[in-house]
Amino acid sequence: MQEPDFDNVLYSVRGPMALITINRPEKHNAISLATLDDLHAAVDRAAAEDQVRVITLTGAGGKAFAAGSDLSEVKYRDLSKALEPIVQGLAEKLERTPKPTLAAIDGICMGGGLEVALGCDLRIATPQSRFATPEGKLGIIPGGGATARLPRIVGRGWGMEMMLMGEAIDADRALQIGLVTRVVESDLLLDEAQRMAEHLAGFAPFVPRTMKAMVHFGMEASLAGALMFEKYAQGALVQTEDKQEGIQAFLEKRDPNFKGR
Repeated sequence: MQEPDFDNVLYSVRGPMALITINRPEKHNAISLATLDDLHAAVDRAAAEDQVRVITLTGAGGKAFAAGSDLSEVKYRDLSKALEPIVQGLAEKLERTPKPTLAAIDGICMGGGLEVALGCDLRIATPQSRFATPEGKLGIIPGGGATARLPRIVGRGWGMEMMLMGEAIDADRALQIGLVTRVVESDLLLDEAQRMAEHLAGFAPFVPRTMKAMVHFGMEASLAGALMFEKYAQGALVQTEDKQEGIQAFLEKRDPNFKGR
């Protein structure tokens, strides 16, 4: 199902997966403010659709996920505008929406584009993908969340390396340091995203969203607080009908029929 309601984004639903494609290939999918508005609206739509269990972001054209924020706009950005959420706001929305989010990266993923991907729960890439935080070369620092999220994902050492040096790393290095978790050929990228979405859709609906909330809370809380919250969350899930169905299906060696209750 294709819904051409946006100027800079393509939106479609493929089974349990909403596919949101940044559609500015002539600009290497640079994220303008208008594109950002479209992305916010598309993510909101996907979050509201019951059929959608996973939200996937990708870039059109086969050369870039997103090359960064649109520099023709950044050039004239003042302090007042810089203090607005801008890319930070979208990354936080992707992080906080209950549904799992996935960045399917093919080509350039740098600056604000990388920061959008960092807001996703999962990141997969193609062998030709390249990743960088080159803002220092422009006389600024990242402003879309990289200084906070990148070290949390790849560790302080590689976070510092990428931000201070500003040099691009390839897909193999990104896989090695945990920036992405899978590398697949370009012609298989969306197939892999679809397979992952269908796999996640096979779980009881409460499971991925609770798992996601636990990880994000746990990263921000004390260890003791996170462990206690985990216990209460598991305690809530063991009282669901889906838990009973999951165990019964396992014992009977059949596929479960989860109903989200």
